[in-house]
Amino acid sequence: MVSLICYIVTFFACVLGTICGMGGGIIIKPALDATGVMAVSVITFLSGCTVIAMSCWNVTQTLRRKESVLDLKNTPLLALGAAVGGLMGKEIYHQVAGLFADQNTAGGVQAGLLFTATLATLIYTCRKDKLKSKQIKNPVISVVIGLLLGILGAFLGIGGGPFNVAVLTYFFSMPTKKATQNSLLIVLFSQTASTLKTILSSGMPALDPIILIGMVLLGIAGSEVGRRINKRIDNRQATLCLEGAMLLILAINVYNMVQFFT
Repeated sequence: MVSLICYIVTFFACVLGTICGMGGGIIIKPALDATGVMAVSVITFLSGCTVIAMSCWNVTQTLRRKESVLDLKNTPLLALGAAVGGLMGKEIYHQVAGLFADQNTAGGVQAGLLFTATLATLIYTCRKDKLKSKQIKNPVISVVIGLLLGILGAFLGIGGGPFNVAVLTYFFSMPTKKATQNSLLIVLFSQTASTLKTILSSGMPALDPIILIGMVLLGIAGSEVGRRINKRIDNRQATLCLEGAMLLILAINVYNMVQFFT
């Protein structure tokens, strides 16, 4: 039953995450936290590995099929900052988790921060037509923005989220679909650095390798389905999917905050 829950959540999360450019981890992590089927640390690791697999598959397939709309000027700088931020965010998470007798309580902190970040992103997305976007050209600022995105994604254990798309849309004037692809590359760098830090510093948590393999494979399958759907929708439809996904994430995180703090 545990493996079935993990597989179902993973597949549909990666379909939706790829369509919206969030990475599946932003749904996998809080959804599995809500079920309570495993410890928060194990869910974080499984989610991270799945996000790496699905993001890597999506990016490489897009490049191979020459469908890429990557911003080759800014995104490599953002990805570099995100990789460093991934290391920092994971260390911050360990420090926060150490403050609680029950480390699962750190899941409540993650839920609260993810709720706040997602709510702010939803408000921006609904009002972005009234806001004038920027066009950042300074490479140092691009690296700093990537660093902050990497810290947030790694601390939350999700790699990235809708805030990635919002940041790319506002600071770099990217349309939603272009921001979606570039967001996934940032997620890939951030989560890879974060997961490698976990393995090298404390080793893999105790988990069922069959569940890990199944989630990775279904993450790739979900990513492929999501990528194909993303090709067939326009920017308005992509934005509507993003807004719907954020409402779902907000609801799950409200539940998780109540669960972990009461």
